[in-house]
Amino acid sequence: MSHEKILHNEREAANRLGVPASWLRREADADRVPCLRVGRRRMFDLEAVRLALIERAKREAVARG
Repeated sequence: MSHEKILHNEREAANRLGVPASWLRREADADRVPCLRVGRRRMFDLEAVRLALIERAKREAVARG
């Protein structure tokens, strides 16, 4: 059984995704990337965020034609 961490705090997630923490926070607050809110904290499942960004990129590519 793997004991890999599934949820990451904002800073950890941003570092692993290669994006600024402030960008990730704004995207989560705008509901453009999934997160779990625990009080004032945001926790991120990296795979769910990656999938959301891939889907968004596909939609934007189609919209550009």
